[in-house]
Amino acid sequence: MMDSLLEIRGLCVSFTGQPQKSPAVRGLDLSLEKGQCLALVGESGSGKSVTAQAVMGLLPSGSTRVTGSVHLAGTDMISAPPEMVRAMRGNRVGMIFQEPQSALNPLHCVEKQIGETLKAHGRVSAAQARRRTQELLELVRIDPSESRLKAYPHQLSGGQRQRVMIAMALANNPDLLIADEPTTSLDMTVQARILDLISSLRCELGMAVLLITHDLRTVRDHADRVAVMHQGALVEEGSTSGIFSGGKHEYTRMLLDTTLPTEPPPAATGPCLLATRKLTVDFGLPGKMDLRNGKLWTKRRFRAVNEVDLTVFEGRNHAIVGESGSGKTTFAEAVLGFVRFSGKVEFSGRDLAVLNRKEVLSVRRCLQPVFQDPFASLNPRMTIGQIVSEGLRVHGSPSRDGLDAAKAMLKEVGIHADAVDRYPHEFSGGQRQRIAIARALVMRPRLMILDEPTSALDKPVQTMMVDLLAQLGARHGVTYVFITHDLGLVRSLCHEMTVLRDGSVVEQGLVSDIFYAPENAYTKRLLASAHL
Repeated sequence: MMDSLLEIRGLCVSFTGQPQKSPAVRGLDLSLEKGQCLALVGESGSGKSVTAQAVMGLLPSGSTRVTGSVHLAGTDMISAPPEMVRAMRGNRVGMIFQEPQSALNPLHCVEKQIGETLKAHGRVSAAQARRRTQELLELVRIDPSESRLKAYPHQLSGGQRQRVMIAMALANNPDLLIADEPTTSLDMTVQARILDLISSLRCELGMAVLLITHDLRTVRDHADRVAVMHQGALVEEGSTSGIFSGGKHEYTRMLLDTTLPTEPPPAATGPCLLATRKLTVDFGLPGKMDLRNGKLWTKRRFRAVNEVDLTVFEGRNHAIVGESGSGKTTFAEAVLGFVRFSGKVEFSGRDLAVLNRKEVLSVRRCLQPVFQDPFASLNPRMTIGQIVSEGLRVHGSPSRDGLDAAKAMLKEVGIHADAVDRYPHEFSGGQRQRIAIARALVMRPRLMILDEPTSALDKPVQTMMVDLLAQLGARHGVTYVFITHDLGLVRSLCHEMTVLRDGSVVEQGLVSDIFYAPENAYTKRLLASAHL
């Protein structure tokens, strides 16, 4: 029996089709004690999430080569029989996955998803499962009302989906919690609450935490030890204070020293590109049976976006910020024509509601989205080359020209051109985010709407992406609308911002004015939580 709760020795992981000389993880040695928090940091593609999958026993057997050992509470998760590994997962070890929309079953409501985890590892009645589900939702700051229990993943915001994942991971009070970018989709105020929650549960339950993150502030505040990975190998390990004050490896120093710009690029204001007037989005909610008024169901409506007026001028990047569930993503979906709305949306002076199909197609080339969950938005059956060049083919570009453009754009966002023949599952979360950005940029749009575009990226790649977006904006006349909780990104790239709360605008104006003299108490709280 090992003294450590988790003991990794000589772990090597490579994927079918990947060169033997460059495995995803190579020769990794790590240990984690009960009640301890170990932060695993490194750039996108360094092997952090693959290591987590090895610990969970989730690596696909047919397409991976694994050597070494991963002992969890004395059980080797590499060589143990499948039934033993399944008994460990969700019971002794829980995991918060990086991309919640992909990890949650779209056909199951919140109550069923969490209840399944409880029933799989213990004999609980339906009433007990419901009570425990409500307790878990309260823990992660989600209203445990009937409407939330019966909500499906697509009816929740990205941050709410992330919190449901956290509730599922904590359901059976595991000995080890693996948190793979647990706060990626959360705004700063909710981030702090969730991280404090994980820390308090760690103390109360003696739970160990393997924290995989690119947010070094989170590491400094919550981890006991830090392990730095680079190109699949462990390059440095030590106490958090020791790494932050005296990291020796040059890669560690580069991670610590990288900072985002504190001012946006110069702006030359052009004509109005996007204007919304009284934009409103309502969703139907499950009703209740009511026979007294002669109806089987009393329908209810939920207002996600409430009469939002917003104007974006060419050359002036605009940020839409607010807490998880404030209506940011729904607003973008309405502008893009993905959900029904009332009010008016104009692009370059054209009312999108009155355009015919051909006219809408021409507008869509000029108005490109980057979605919040990159894995869910990339077709798993298409290669990266096909995905990035698909829009060009739809708009009439020859296949060869489209593939050449895809290779060039992938190179610009830091993905090697050889990757065009690989599939989405072969990339890390951060690499998939860059692929999604390349897919939008290759269309040379006038306006891009980016929903949390840098949330899955490590600091060096965030900085590179900010520089790249600024350069492309200047070179190709691209203007950006950022939907984000990262106020550092707002300060680096945006000239104007809108603050949403519960679907309504609470403050709007120049970034410089709002950052240094916010008027609304809610805005002040968001800025204070960002620690800029």
